[in-house]
Order: sequence, then structure tokens, then C-alpha cells
Amino acid sequence: MKKISFSACSLFILFTLSSCHKSTVPYTQSGNWVPEAQLNGPARSQAVSFVINNFAYVGTGWDGLVTRFNDFWQYDPVNNVWTQVNSMPVNTGRSSAIGFACNGKGFVGTGYDGNNYLSDFYQFDPVANVWAQKANFGGGSRYEAVAFSVGNLGYVGTGFDGTYALKDFYIYDPVADSWTYLGFSGNKRYAAVAFVYNNAGYVVTGINAGMMVGDFWRFGPDSAKWTELRQIYNYSTDSYDDQYTNIERWDGCGFIANNHAYLSTGQNNGYNTNTWEYDFTTDLWVLKTPFQGPPTTGAVSFSLTPDTANTGGGGYIATGSFSTGQAGSSDYLWQFFPLQVQNPNN
Repeated sequence: MKKISFSACSLFILFTLSSCHKSTVPYTQSGNWVPEAQLNGPARSQAVSFVINNFAYVGTGWDGLVTRFNDFWQYDPVNNVWTQVNSMPVNTGRSSAIGFACNGKGFVGTGYDGNNYLSDFYQFDPVANVWAQKANFGGGSRYEAVAFSVGNLGYVGTGFDGTYALKDFYIYDPVADSWTYLGFSGNKRYAAVAFVYNNAGYVVTGINAGMMVGDFWRFGPDSAKWTELRQIYNYSTDSYDDQYTNIERWDGCGFIANNHAYLSTGQNNGYNTNTWEYDFTTDLWVLKTPFQGPPTTGAVSFSLTPDTANTGGGGYIATGSFSTGQAGSSDYLWQFFPLQVQNPNN
């Protein structure tokens, strides 16, 4: 872990791309970001997302000033349109909550309402378009936690309770509407990233007490244990991690596309755009094309199955904040195509 400074929030350029010949494409130009339809609702950061039947749902969040939202929107990737669905119950506006989908339902809970850290928990039925309150999160009030689902169960953990960063995890059974303590083998953290690949959950990045967290963990429900993967900074005496200079971050985005994981946006000594690709077979990271929106933090991400015309796409980043205050909140949506080559002359 590395000590960072919170005093520097200025925007900066992370990559300098050069080429001796116009036909030469730098390795950081591997992949292409494409803007999609803007969110119809208000711009925001610190929202949540989940995916059901290849539709993405995005809601809650903060306008960067005083308003915390409880509205929700469905994104249709085939028609590239947003449609508003029913909002969460009244007085449930929040930011920095968790969201996941399981058994054809969406789940949202915890977070911060501007005054209190929260533990309440809700289920969304996309067919009936209704919300129902469920058993409060078993780990107590917190925000900036992470969540994922594998099989018929949800997993929620880490976060900040107003005093301390946390390192616990809980399993949610939607049939029994109950929580079971799981635990977590990694370091304390909040504002981390979680994603799922091949029926396993992954937790990486985050921050604790002003220090970015560099450990990386996989949870396999089949083995019911956490397995540590390679650190995400220059930790070893080997050469593979010598270029791991800015994978660490907090409030970033993680998604799956083309059978790889991707980390992008977030903060590490400022808002950033750098994007890294993780290879599950080698446990190694390589740089990809930087996020082509402004340096952004607090966005949401999700993965959708691309159609045949967009092979290799399917990873999305939406909303977020590119500067402090309401004017810095975003309503943009970007799709990443890791197999396409961005023209460095554009």
C-alpha cells in the first residue's frame, strides 16, 4: 500500500503517446471507447448498477451538491435507449450504496443519505416494476461497500462505517431473505471494485486511512474460500510488475469484456482515465486505451452481452464526476471495445 495525498485533485494527463510513423499504434491505444446514449435522468456520481436479462439498471447517486436520488433507469443496449422504471420507496435517496442482481431480481442497499450511513436493503422486480423492502444488511450501516452475486446468492462486504474501513463480507440468500457472515481475507478498504467471472467473485483496489490498497482477491463459492492473487503494484522482485504504476485507485470502475476484466477511471493522486486489462489465465495486467471521457471518479460500470455487430464490446461506464460540485456531475455513457484499435491520429 502507498501513502497518497488528498490535497491534489487537479486534472492531469496520464499518458503521453508518441509515434515515429503514423501507421504505428502505441500499446496504450489498444481498445476503443464509444459514447452511447446519455442517461435521461439527472447527472450524478456515486450511483449503483445491476444487470437483469441483458438490461442494465442505474439509479440512486448524488448530484454533487445536496440532492441524493432514489430514481432508477433501464438501459437497452440493442436500441441504445434509457427508460425510467419505478423509483425506490420514498425517503430512500442515497449515494455510495451497493447493487447486484440475483434470481432475476435487483438488490440495492446501504449507502449514505447526506446525514446517516445506512443498512436498509431493497429488492426490485423488473417484471412487476415494484420495489420491496427486505431484511437489513447483516453487517450494519456503511457506505462505499462492494457487492457481487454468484449463483443464487449475493455477497456484500468492505466499506466505511463512519469511523473505520471494514474487511468483512456477508452472504445474502434471497429465498430465505437472510444474511450469513462470511469474512474476508484481504485488507480493510472502501471504494473498491468487485466483478464476477466464471462463477467467482473478485475484489480489488480501494483505500483505507489515506492509503491505496494493493491486494487482490478471488472468492470461489465452490471452495468457499478467498484466494489471494498477485498484488497490483510493483511489489515483487520480478519484472512483470515493474510497470504497475497506477493500477491502484479508489472509486474506480470494473467490468468484464472479451473474457478479461478492466479497471478504469477513479482516483489515484487525482481523477484519472487510465485503463488496465486483467488476464484471468496469467494473473497479469496490461495497459489499454485510456478512458476517452474526462478524468472521472465515482462512476458506475456494468457488462452486457454484445450483439454480433459489436463483438468484443459489452463493457460500459456511466455517470460519475469529473470535477467537484453539481456542474461536475456526469450523465454520459461509454462502451469499451477492447478488440478495436483507436486511431492515434484522431
